[in-house]
This record gives sequence, C-alpha cells and structure tokens, in this order.
Amino acid sequence: MSMRTIRQLPYEHNELFKGEISRRIPYHRMYGKSYCVPALTVYRESELAELQTASEAVHRIYRKVQQFVQRYMPDEYLVERLGIHPGLLRAARMEAEPDGITRQDWIVGEAGIKCIENNTDTPTGIPEVAYLEGKLLEVLSRDGMSADDNALHGPSSGMDEAIQSALTEFIHFYSNKGLGTKVYFTCYDWHIEDQTNTKYIMHLCEQAGFEVVYAPLEELEIIPNEGLYHRGEQIHILYRLYPLEYLIDDREEDTGLEVGQALMDMVADGKIGLINPPQHIITQSKGFTATVWSLYERNEQTPEFCGFRLFDDRELEVIRTYLLPTYFEPSVFMQNKEPYVAKGIWGREGKGTHLIEHPQSEEMLKGALGEVEPAQTDNPDLLHQADGPRTPEQEEAAHIAAYYEGQPKIYQRLWPMQSAEVQTEEGLFHGYVLTGIFVIGGRFAGVLPRIGEKVTGDMAYYCAAAVATVPPNPPVI
Repeated sequence: MSMRTIRQLPYEHNELFKGEISRRIPYHRMYGKSYCVPALTVYRESELAELQTASEAVHRIYRKVQQFVQRYMPDEYLVERLGIHPGLLRAARMEAEPDGITRQDWIVGEAGIKCIENNTDTPTGIPEVAYLEGKLLEVLSRDGMSADDNALHGPSSGMDEAIQSALTEFIHFYSNKGLGTKVYFTCYDWHIEDQTNTKYIMHLCEQAGFEVVYAPLEELEIIPNEGLYHRGEQIHILYRLYPLEYLIDDREEDTGLEVGQALMDMVADGKIGLINPPQHIITQSKGFTATVWSLYERNEQTPEFCGFRLFDDRELEVIRTYLLPTYFEPSVFMQNKEPYVAKGIWGREGKGTHLIEHPQSEEMLKGALGEVEPAQTDNPDLLHQADGPRTPEQEEAAHIAAYYEGQPKIYQRLWPMQSAEVQTEEGLFHGYVLTGIFVIGGRFAGVLPRIGEKVTGDMAYYCAAAVATVPPNPPVI
C-alpha cells in the first residue's frame, strides 16, 4: 500500500506560524497542540483533475436529489429519515436560492476516490485553504529550497474569487426580493475558529463592494413576527456560521421565548435571507447520503412515483463511481460480513462515528455498537469515566458524547484511507488523509487535506495541499 507524499518544510512550527500568518490563522494551535503543520500534502495533477471533475459532478447529483426531496418527499420523511426538526420544514422546502459554500470530504487512494460526506450548512477551514496554502507555497518558492519545489503549485488559488462570486449572487438574489444589499455576519464571538472563518468571508464580501457588519450571536435580538435586530438595526441578509439544527432549539433563558423558531419563521416568510440558505439543512443531514443511494438503487422505479426517471445513465455512472453504498440500517453489510461505518446523522468532527471493521452479526450493534473505533478525543477518559464525581469539563464532554451517540445513524461501506506521515511539534505522526473539496457556487474551489486517525476528528492536522506538475514517486511500504 502506498503512502501519500508529504513535503516537509524545513521550519519549526514557531518559525513559520508567526507574524501575519499567526494573526490571520490564530488557531494554528488548538486543543493544546498544533493544528497547522509546516508541511504540504502532495497530489498529482491527474488526481486533482479527477477530483475537480468528480466533485462538481457529485455536487450536481446532490442538488438534483435535494430538489427531488423538496418537491416529492413528505414531511414525515424529512423528519424521520433526515432528522430535520419540524420547525425547519417550511424554510427547508424553499427553492430557487443560488448555490452556496459547501465542502465535500473525499478519500483519495489506490482503490479509487470516493466522496464520503457533504458539509453544506456551516463548512469551515476556509482561511486555511484560501489564504494559508498560498502563504506556505510562497515561503517554499521564496526560500528556493530545491529545484523540485518549482514543480509545486496550489490548487486553491481561485477560492477567494469563488466566495465573492457566490456571495454576490446571493446578495443580488435577496436584493431582488426587497431585502437590500447590507449583509450581517454572525457566529459565537468566543469561538476563535468560527470567528476567523466568519470575518474572512465578511472581508471578501466587503472587498466585493457590499456593506457588511459583524454581529456576534450574543448581540442579536429577535422580536417575533417583526424582525431580527443588531444594536437597533434590522437585519435582512444574514451569513451565519451556526448550525440550523442547533438554532431551531434556541430559547431565551429568562422568558423561554423560542427565538430559533421565530427566526426560521421569518426566513420562511421571506423577511430574512440566509447564507448558506436553509435548504442546505437537507444536504447536511447524513440521512441525505442514504437517500441518494436509495434513489440510485430504485432509479427504474421512480417513473411510477413521480413520472420521470430521476438519474440518466451518466449520473448513474457518477454515483456508482464516486459514492458509497449507504443505508438507514446495516443488515446488508452484516449479511456480507463487509466492513462499514456507523455515523450519527448530525455528526460533526467525527463525533458519533464508529468503524465496524469485522462485522459478524446483529449482536455487534448492541451495547456500545460492538467492536468499534470511536472518534479520537483529546482525553478519551472524558467519554468513559470510572465511578466517582465528574468535573464540569467531564460533564460537558459526556453531554456532548451523549448528544452525538443518541442520534439516528446511517451505515456506509468502509473505504480504505491512504496513510501519511507528517512531522509535528509532538513528533512524527502516522495517520490517514481525508481530502476536503470546497465546491462553491457549484464549482470546484479548493482543497482541505487533514491528517488524523481513521475517524477524522477535531484533533486532525491541517497539512496544506500542493499539486506536483511532475508526478512524485511515493514511498512504498
């Protein structure tokens, strides 16, 4: 099995991630360890070309199925199978918005490339890809480290422009509905990663010529049936880096007012335009992945249901080539004793995800899902405490674990990940590469490689992408 080629830069973490880079990416260290590493994940030109074509083709499939779900699937399906809160249904069924900012997660390796997830509601990793990748390649070029480095270039140089184009399309769309062109940008102010991602996009919007305001979630005020306000000013267009499945449950602590529901009602009534738009909640649910596969397997039956064949032959080929069998229950994999992954439908950062590498029977799903490999955490003891009192941090971690473990799950064929070794402050790390592909406004825009455990969690390293004009010779193990 070949390893992914990693080009290590001859710098210590502190030598590289300082000054402007440290100001622009203040979370280059997270959870008490480095997050960004002084290295590059090297892809071949042919790999990048296929990823670009495949990610756009898969995105078109997702958009088609999203519209099918909106038009033909009953509310019960959206609630029970996709896990969408009933209070989000009206907004989720809104159509005709432009395309937003999405990030697909791909496994790239010798067995072929497969898209395993789609992050469409609140994708992050944007400043790393749009800014840091270019800076690291600049350092490499400036210092003239070797002739080989001249053959490396970044795949994400068009990302800023793609974001500006998508934002412009949204703002014009909402402006035509009478919502003006002023955009408010919100997230939790205390969350440095979310704040950096939000402000990065806000500055791009400002550079595109629009009036922008940063309005932390803590400063927003909702008056039901009237409007959303920030410091007395009414908001009509809102970019929010805050998941809709959290927002819908938000209530005012002192009054119990359902502010999340009030906001989504105003969105559904056309009084507020959201970026990303509310229908992205459909594609964010991992139940959507199972829906795509179910429709693929039943493509010949769709004419009886809706009067037309949903996928043409080319689309069927895209699904067969780049997506994985995904179901709402695991019996197919257990009958075939085939390795699979169990994922919570709202899982994020690997939480609620388990690998079942040696399935044997139904019994394996009982108890703690049998033989599983849970997502890595900074301190596994937080999830599995011995008897005795818990600290507040342990209580919080247990609460988070219970939230993700308690969700309905989908089951997906396990696809082998490519391994990689990268030098970090903590020493040489041997892990696995997950390749995030940003598709913005329907077009390929950038690459987010992370090196982590078999389940890519929030402890994974960001190792910027580079493309080799001349194919490298990967080490063989």
